Amino acid sequence: MSSVSSNTPAADTSMRAVLAPLVAIIIGIFMVILDGTAVNVALPQLMIDFKLKDLSLVQWTVTGYALAQAAVIPLAGWLSDRFGAKRIFLISIALFTIGSGLCAMASSVEALIAFRVIQGLGGGVVAPIAMAFTYRLAPPDKVGQIMGMMGIPILLAPALGPVLGGWLVQDASWHWIFLLNLPIGVIGILLGIRTLPNIERQSVPGLDVLGIILAPIAFAALVYGVTKGGTVDAVTHKAQWTSTEALVGMIGGAVLLVLFILVELRRRNPLLELRVFGSGNFSRGIVVQWISQVAMFGTMFLVPIFLQQAQGYTPIKTGLLMLPQAIASGLFMPIGGKLSDKFGARPLVIAGMAITTVAAALLSNISADSSDLAIMIPLAMLGAGMGLFMMPLNTHLIQSAPQNLVGRVTSLTNATQQVVMSFAVAGLTTLSASRFNDLVIQKGPPTEATAVAYQADAFGYTFGILIYVAIIGGVLGLLLTRPKQQTSEGGQAVELPVMH
Repeated sequence: MSSVSSNTPAADTSMRAVLAPLVAIIIGIFMVILDGTAVNVALPQLMIDFKLKDLSLVQWTVTGYALAQAAVIPLAGWLSDRFGAKRIFLISIALFTIGSGLCAMASSVEALIAFRVIQGLGGGVVAPIAMAFTYRLAPPDKVGQIMGMMGIPILLAPALGPVLGGWLVQDASWHWIFLLNLPIGVIGILLGIRTLPNIERQSVPGLDVLGIILAPIAFAALVYGVTKGGTVDAVTHKAQWTSTEALVGMIGGAVLLVLFILVELRRRNPLLELRVFGSGNFSRGIVVQWISQVAMFGTMFLVPIFLQQAQGYTPIKTGLLMLPQAIASGLFMPIGGKLSDKFGARPLVIAGMAITTVAAALLSNISADSSDLAIMIPLAMLGAGMGLFMMPLNTHLIQSAPQNLVGRVTSLTNATQQVVMSFAVAGLTTLSASRFNDLVIQKGPPTEATAVAYQADAFGYTFGILIYVAIIGGVLGLLLTRPKQQTSEGGQAVELPVMH
């Protein structure tokens, strides 16, 4: 069967024809991403309902979900090539929806953790397939615009999650976080069956058995190790990087990852197409993407903690203060996508990183008595900056790789994103905890009056580090060059070299 190298599988590539399947894709990816952040604010209530004394066990409802996602993301490209993107996308949404129903009925925390893993197994495949699907649906001259529209839920959902979760936990119950997924999932599946085109399957000569074994274990182990390492002890305020669990996860994951890379570079049809790193344009682009994710996910993790710990805000008020970031990203995402069709990703990356740098600088000056407006303005700027260049950068990465490998490339970028996101959260948490400890040494143990000031100082210091992260991203953005348009009607696949 011939491989699909064009991003226009359907005969009708008008905007009207693209919108209906795009809605089905957006429903699926929005539901999955929203659920990931909505559950975070429910953890204290889960402790109460399941009569738990500490957070360690209930945290596995979040960790188990993340590990399941990390394990299946590398499989997304191969599965969609082998069985068809539409079929795998709909099965994934169905599995996530079933997992949601089971989570709502969980009678113990152990059952909830197990059902969250089922959710993660379904949800992990959704994002990479959604990106590849959207790229192939888009008319060639409107790729950036369509990708920008699909990117709205990717930035909007994480910011809306805490608002929805806080409201449901406060006024209803945590069960509704999962129950709401049932009608949404059913609508997404029915709409997908009706509107998503059957993209021609790729020719997959053989199953990369060793890759399928190594990749999920390596990525899951790395995410687990980094997550455990970044956990801050409630008494000592120190991160647990030297704990046995963290070291086993990180070292074991790193060894397996190196072995996986060596195996994949020698495969003619690997699970993850690592040889695309041979393209300098792709490599520079993905490094910029990693840096932007450190700034974005680090901020989205730190700000809610700061608002609740230092400012004493409720979960729902915290979520509402995060709304400007979601609104700004939603407004600027389609603008960035449309501009990228004309100018490419480079000017948008530079402009977006400049806005992100200013936002990080403003956040670095926050204090315990900072006004709501002083927090909302930089968050809105951060949302605008990320919205401006996030999807243009994703489009740049796809266009920098051979077009017959689109599904594999989105799996690769999403798999590495999961690890980078974990490193960002764990690393920034450690920086904040270290700064807190330094203040204790310099000024003495915190009292009830000074503890809040210590926390605010620690968070401000951490945001100060993000200034330099954003500057590095902007500088690297200068090195990006616009990929050549790859429109091969004959569907010619690009052959990549294999190491021997």
